[in-house]
Amino acid sequence: MSWRGRLSLPQILTLGFLTIILVGTVLLSLPVSSKDGTATSYINAFFTATSATCVTGMTVVNTALHWSIFGKIVILILVEIGGLGFMTFAVLMFIFMRRKVDLTTQLLTQQSLNLETFANTRSVVFLVVRLSLAIQLLGAILLFVDFYPRYGLKRGLGYSIFHSISAFCNAGFDLFDNSLVRFQNDPYILFVLTCLIISGSLGFLVWKDILLYHKDHFLSLHTKLALTTYLGLIVISFAVYLLTEGNFGENTHLNVFQRLMNTYFMSVTPRTAGFYTYPYTKISMGGMFFTMILMLIGGTPGSTAGGIKTTTVGILLIRVWATLRGKRDATFMGRRFTNDNISRSLTLVFLVFVVLSIATLVLTITETVPKHFGIEYIIFDVVSAFGTTGLTLGLTPHLTIIGKLIFAVLMFMGRVGVFTVMYSLLTSKRPEDAFRYPKENVMIG
Repeated sequence: MSWRGRLSLPQILTLGFLTIILVGTVLLSLPVSSKDGTATSYINAFFTATSATCVTGMTVVNTALHWSIFGKIVILILVEIGGLGFMTFAVLMFIFMRRKVDLTTQLLTQQSLNLETFANTRSVVFLVVRLSLAIQLLGAILLFVDFYPRYGLKRGLGYSIFHSISAFCNAGFDLFDNSLVRFQNDPYILFVLTCLIISGSLGFLVWKDILLYHKDHFLSLHTKLALTTYLGLIVISFAVYLLTEGNFGENTHLNVFQRLMNTYFMSVTPRTAGFYTYPYTKISMGGMFFTMILMLIGGTPGSTAGGIKTTTVGILLIRVWATLRGKRDATFMGRRFTNDNISRSLTLVFLVFVVLSIATLVLTITETVPKHFGIEYIIFDVVSAFGTTGLTLGLTPHLTIIGKLIFAVLMFMGRVGVFTVMYSLLTSKRPEDAFRYPKENVMIG
């Protein structure tokens, strides 16, 4: 029996991501990857490779100042692989080598991209790659329009490509000193970047439905729920940040429209992207708490985003609303969610809270919290790591070795998926129970 026969699909998927991270760690630890020509410590290289592959954007060294051109290219490649899913590249290799894509690879791709069936794996992979490259190329061109006058041809082109890929893959890596604070007064850049971020975090299946709508005149329940939840969150986020941050009214050097664009940018980026135009250490406590909620939610399944996902939140909200109204079924747009859907959503949320609670508890012991901060200093970064967002209140650059390892695990689970990691660790198969016990109710609430 081959190694693929002995491993379950979640285990192969998990090991695949780990392999990419380890290769990236070796490359980033080489002297050629740093600007000063010295070797980077393995723990810092490992943290950066994990952050890039899991499209998080958390850093323990300054991306612009520490890494050489080679190191930055390695980071971009890891971001691209992590954003699209390494199985997408595996299928492409089979296709380019004119080899038939075997059943295991199709099943892995199905799980990696959250496909309902693997019958159209090849066509979906081609769509994912073509769409992704087209959006990133268009994004780079639009960014170059602004970056060229600022930085010239060479740097402008490099910045355009780097930030287009980083934004579309929701990675949050940037080549500036303090993210995008210098672009507070540039609504054009902010709008282009938010378009890239939304494009990447909507999910490839949603884009597939949208692009084929003119032919099929049909949107799946997944797409309807994802779009409704995603757009609803943007509107709610915009309203909340207007309230908690006062539309950044204290920034008198910005006009009203520029402040509105910064508020809109803030309503899009916290869920997965990690860019910011206003330091999160300066926002209100209400804004900080709401940001943690957004980071925990994340983007859409099958996208470049992390978190518990918008559809999970949507299903649970609909189920709660149905229960409060005394209804038996959770329905949305003429369709009923299955009990398995609801059960998996509840299990996922519970597991996430357990994982985040354990991580926070350990970090309160291993890390040092500045006097002017409370427990939010740790919780904010923990949620950011799991949501693959990359925002920080200042903890991440000062993590201990134990802290870096914990954050690496959080980023990995946030990107690969809690269920995938748990299945790969706890069992090689998912057998059905041979029998069922008698059922009985207990008191709730």
